[in-house]
Amino acid sequence: MTGIRKAFPGVLALDDVTLDVRAGETHVLLGENGAGKSTLMKILSGALARDAGTIAIHGTEVALRSPHDARAHGVAIIYQELTLVPGMSAAENVFLGRAPARFGFVDHAAMIRDAGVVLRRLGVQLDPRRAVASLSLAERQLVEIACALSLDAQVLVMDEPTSALTDRESALLFTVIRSLTARGVAVVYISHRLDEIFAIGDRVTVLRDGRNVATRDVGSADRRELIRLMADRDVDEHHAETTRTPGTERLRVEGLTRWHALQDVSFSVRSGEIVALSGLLGAGRTEVARALFGLDPIDQGRIFVDGRESRIRSPRDAIAAGMGFVTEDRQRQGLVLDRSLQDNIALPVLRTTSRFGVASARRIRALANDAVRDLHIRTPGVEQPVRMLSGGNQQKVVLAKWMATGAKILMLDEPTRGIDVSAKQEIYLLIDRMAANGAAILLISSDLPEVIGLADRTLVMRDGRIAGEFERAESTPERLMACAVGG
Repeated sequence: MTGIRKAFPGVLALDDVTLDVRAGETHVLLGENGAGKSTLMKILSGALARDAGTIAIHGTEVALRSPHDARAHGVAIIYQELTLVPGMSAAENVFLGRAPARFGFVDHAAMIRDAGVVLRRLGVQLDPRRAVASLSLAERQLVEIACALSLDAQVLVMDEPTSALTDRESALLFTVIRSLTARGVAVVYISHRLDEIFAIGDRVTVLRDGRNVATRDVGSADRRELIRLMADRDVDEHHAETTRTPGTERLRVEGLTRWHALQDVSFSVRSGEIVALSGLLGAGRTEVARALFGLDPIDQGRIFVDGRESRIRSPRDAIAAGMGFVTEDRQRQGLVLDRSLQDNIALPVLRTTSRFGVASARRIRALANDAVRDLHIRTPGVEQPVRMLSGGNQQKVVLAKWMATGAKILMLDEPTRGIDVSAKQEIYLLIDRMAANGAAILLISSDLPEVIGLADRTLVMRDGRIAGEFERAESTPERLMACAVGG
């Protein structure tokens, strides 16, 4: 890709960007949120038209006017925000538009068999006949990866492919990537997890503000230099030491049970405390938060807020009890994509920003402007539709929405998914500040360093139960993982 330029209203997303990727290498594309990485890859995939520049594959210039053109030239992409059809099965999604046929009809048996083969390559024990709507975000992520692998692409783009995966699933994916590059496939890998760069990458290109900054061999790259190149300043990766002192019990859960999902889950979170839920894919972490927020019904169990039992049957009940929930799937569950940044932030506080049933545009705008300033959201203005923001900036809008409510209990499910290292530090400081101001934080994360760095206590889940509890001083990756796998 040479001299690529792309402008949107009010934003120059890419300015004379060049990227070359060799057969058999994993080329990492690095940059802060809004740096232009996803836009560049959408142009390569034919989903966006470039304003200027050229694309050549195997030395021959090509015109990629659509995703179909890109696939015809051997380019496949796994987007950060998933593109699956929820009403179809995993197998139907893997072979969407190119299902195997027999006598002029779709050969469902062959499709299910072939999808199962691709999923097993990823180490996934998943029934290909299951509807995508019934899958967790991590399972959907693996199905999306399977879609791209089934194409036998020459150029495979992976945009944050491990953002919803645990370390074990990520390790399996890395094994698949190495087998692909050994066969000559060129992999473009986008990630904000710097450890992954050194685990899987051969070369790394850094973008900043839509421009090339540097390309380095990973073997000679320096971690701190890469962070400085991304942020144009020094950023400390480590979590700030906290001086918080947890107060009285704010949330208590007793015997939370849901058929085939949760079994006798009990725990408490104090004011000013961060408690993490850790565990492998399918352990029940997200199911706990969904049940507490009234999204999924429970069969048994009691929920206490500030010492009083709360009957929570819906999100409305949960919000009234002072809860907020940052979901793991921001685009489908956390945002109204076609509405503006300020409209999204206002959604849970419309009552408090209204008078006589009419929302105050002035108060809503002030809330949105405060969020843009405090969370460093990159946007041309608060009227910008959130669909037009980068994934990391969308996540900041979701956080801002619940911060605006002043919730005293905050459940954060993968709160830094798809967020760059600089923005992560801002989010970590915000989480710590919310806890210091008296909020009880329930943190759900697949990122063990994040769990260890933020949590005062960590609860490890396995098979829908609490398998172990660790104080901050006891939490190490080895102990948490051993507990998660039953070792």
